[in-house]
Amino acid sequence: MINFKFADIGEGIHEGVILKWNYDVGDKVEEGETMVVVETDKVNAEIPVPEDGVLKKKGAEVGETIHVGEVLAVIDDGSGEDDDEEKPEDSESTEEDEDEDDDEDEGKSSESAGESGASVVGSVDVSDDVLPSSDEHTAKKETSKRKGKALATPVARKMAKDMGVDINAIEGTGPSGRVMKEDIRKAAEGGEKAADQAQPSAGPMERPSMPNLPEEGTRREKVSKLRESIVKAMDRSNQLIPATTIMDEFDVTELVRFRNEQKGLAKSHDAKLTYLPLIIKAVVLTLKEYPVFNASFDHETNEIVYKDFYNIGIAVDTPDGLIVPNIKNADQKSIIQLAKEIERLSEEARDRKIQLSELQNTTFSVTNYGAFGSKLGTPVINHPEVAILGVGAIEKKPLVIDDAVKVRSTLPLSLTIDHRIIDGGDGGRFMVKLKEYLNDPMLLLLS
Repeated sequence: MINFKFADIGEGIHEGVILKWNYDVGDKVEEGETMVVVETDKVNAEIPVPEDGVLKKKGAEVGETIHVGEVLAVIDDGSGEDDDEEKPEDSESTEEDEDEDDDEDEGKSSESAGESGASVVGSVDVSDDVLPSSDEHTAKKETSKRKGKALATPVARKMAKDMGVDINAIEGTGPSGRVMKEDIRKAAEGGEKAADQAQPSAGPMERPSMPNLPEEGTRREKVSKLRESIVKAMDRSNQLIPATTIMDEFDVTELVRFRNEQKGLAKSHDAKLTYLPLIIKAVVLTLKEYPVFNASFDHETNEIVYKDFYNIGIAVDTPDGLIVPNIKNADQKSIIQLAKEIERLSEEARDRKIQLSELQNTTFSVTNYGAFGSKLGTPVINHPEVAILGVGAIEKKPLVIDDAVKVRSTLPLSLTIDHRIIDGGDGGRFMVKLKEYLNDPMLLLLS
């Protein structure tokens, strides 16, 4: 008997909502076939069957929430053994015994998930290492005062990092002061003081309650998992990052001419040449000259983490909200290859078929609000990135060139930077270099 659990796949995903079961209880299931579709705040995950057998039990029905570590499905594989067989009600087992049982179950679940390599969205790498028990199911015990490094499991530490919370500033409510997942959630939501979190003097953000509104003339609508993720990301960015935005307007007349001349060539390679791949090419070349814009800041260790890879995120507007997949190793791709990747990722994001791996490890993002006719904006940095470029709409304007007024194509750009590690002067130099590449598109081919 296999107790198949909803695996921890990282990226801050801790729960999901069941969208669709492809099997009913009693049906035969085949390894590798899609068993259930789960909506997470990142992707709609098609979770495959881990082993051949018969579906004996569903952990949650359609519309219900399933949390990481909970049993998603019980499958009879013919072994005749039930790993999670319930103990009799008159059992005199202690809390310590229950902890050991949970550790054994967790280990077996990790092993089966690791062997199958199937958790969500096709094949996902799942660690075979057995994590120590979090003791989260036990009753809250008296906490002990501590200083320095918090007592917590690796899973809790990763959860805190994903949520932008300083785990060492949280008073744990678990045994011996251990920091529990619920402690982290409360700290992230501002329900518990975290004096040393990001900016020690600021403290948690106060969340004012909604005023009493009349029922008539108002309606309430539960936000989607994706929108919940966006809310948390924006809160995290606002609390952690002191951001400032630099705006400029570039003369891109030559870029417009170049793009119009090369549209036919791109079409012959089954690619649609918009301005975005040209801008991304220029961004990557500029990032190589100013690597701090492609870095992250670890506020716990006060270290700048430089990255030698360039995964450029592209903000995609979908019916459910903004999704930001990234072009892997964008520095190794031609303009035509970039165009194809942008089109593929945008289509899969809108159809909610994007894979989790294509949302992970973004190093720098570009958002194109010019596609909707907007000119300037103040884009929000997606933590742990340290910068984001906003692209406005190209339009023709009269410019003074060599004391003569000429009509030129202009492109407004907005660069938001993390002011902790990037100064205004750095931002200005970045924009000047980016302008050089966009003013002369032949540099994009020669660099």
